[in-house]
Amino acid sequence: MTSIADDTRWLDATDQARLVRDNKVSARELAEAAIDRITSSNPPLNAVNYQWFDHGRKLADAVDRAGATTAFAGVPFLLKDLHTFYAGFPISNGNKAMKAANYTPNFSTTLVERFAEQNLVFLGRATSPEWGSVPVTEAEAWGISRNPWNTDHTCGGSSGGSAAAVAAGMVPIAHASDGGGSIRIPASCCGLVGLKVSQGRITVGPTRLETNLGVELCVSRSVRDTAAMLDAVHGPGVGDLVIAPPPARPYVQELGAPTGRLRIGFATTKFTGEPIHPDCVEAVTRTAALLESLGHHVEPAFPAALNDPRAAARFSALWATNMAANRDGLAVLLGRPVTVDDVELMNWSMAEYASKLSALDYALATNAAGTFRRKVAQWWEDGWDLLLTPTTSAPPLPVGTSRNDPADPGATGRISADWVSFTSQFNTTGQPAISLPMHWSAAGLPIGVQLVAAYAREDVLIRVSSQLEQAAPWAQRHPDV
Repeated sequence: MTSIADDTRWLDATDQARLVRDNKVSARELAEAAIDRITSSNPPLNAVNYQWFDHGRKLADAVDRAGATTAFAGVPFLLKDLHTFYAGFPISNGNKAMKAANYTPNFSTTLVERFAEQNLVFLGRATSPEWGSVPVTEAEAWGISRNPWNTDHTCGGSSGGSAAAVAAGMVPIAHASDGGGSIRIPASCCGLVGLKVSQGRITVGPTRLETNLGVELCVSRSVRDTAAMLDAVHGPGVGDLVIAPPPARPYVQELGAPTGRLRIGFATTKFTGEPIHPDCVEAVTRTAALLESLGHHVEPAFPAALNDPRAAARFSALWATNMAANRDGLAVLLGRPVTVDDVELMNWSMAEYASKLSALDYALATNAAGTFRRKVAQWWEDGWDLLLTPTTSAPPLPVGTSRNDPADPGATGRISADWVSFTSQFNTTGQPAISLPMHWSAAGLPIGVQLVAAYAREDVLIRVSSQLEQAAPWAQRHPDV
């Protein structure tokens, strides 16, 4: 005899919500099933660092009393342990000093309020590297988070805990954020769907700015879950500086909608021309062939502006400045000066580097990023619809590959830059991009591909992603947990 925990483990959020809406399963039963799965599956993966099971039960009971009135009512959910303030519940941002202080905010960020309005059942937080600064989730504060497909490998980052939890079937969908690839990279590592939305599509208020690199949404098992979540939470907040144009219709209406014949370019090397892992080449070439068989025009091509030797230094200047701001913000949250013992070495080193930059240096980097943004965007204006690339340049790294080295604080950054050479460019340009689980290596590790659309064209991404999901479904592929 199977249990509800077993029966619902691999259902996506849409199907789990339907069970509650149709009174086939109560929200409390779904919550208990997810709690059972977290309790049994989390220890070897270390994906869920804060567990709020009693609170989740209360939220589920409230759904059962009021009835399922929203698209995700009663669906078990995790908040990423980064930037998502939830009034009365602790957050660490992956930082050991915040963890030790048990920092607990007295307000919720706007997106968390929107998740709550959807009657999602918050069961805890998912792990993140400190300040989301690296593409693996191995924070000193919480230890290594592992990939459910093979625990010797990383689940990616910075939304690694969320991706590992969804891939392992603990919850069907989880919050994720992306400042340089942090939704797409773990989605690729864990065989999930990961959409980085356009800059200004979803508010990051009230404490962060839409003009920065980061955006937020989720990792999920299905394109329909991602589309429905985007419908549920998109839109500006009070005082937003960047507001993406609203969609012409709900994103769920793009599912299965005709795509027309699209012009798609693809890359099988880094934008610099350097080679990538053969598994990632195969993922792209197979997806390109599938897209061509579906009637699209597909050829090797990408914006020449992406081969910019200054891009890495420019991104590093902006990223390091974020680390310096995080360090100063940590002092405010803790109410005391921050020392080198409070912050991981790489992030401390980046903050120190940024502290030596002048206001003019930052302004020049920002202006150069604007020029880069326009040059890259011109490719889409010239008639291309999508760019297809690998999400990462190699399969998921073995755990421990990217670690703090006191003798070489920059080593982690160099390893990261080599592995994730296809994602951060589109945080700079603000364009939407999605990682899809289109390939698995001979070793059984997921290999994602990335599709990039013009600014504000999430509709095109969802339409084509839905087409690929129908043509090469991945729903029945899941790790042996």
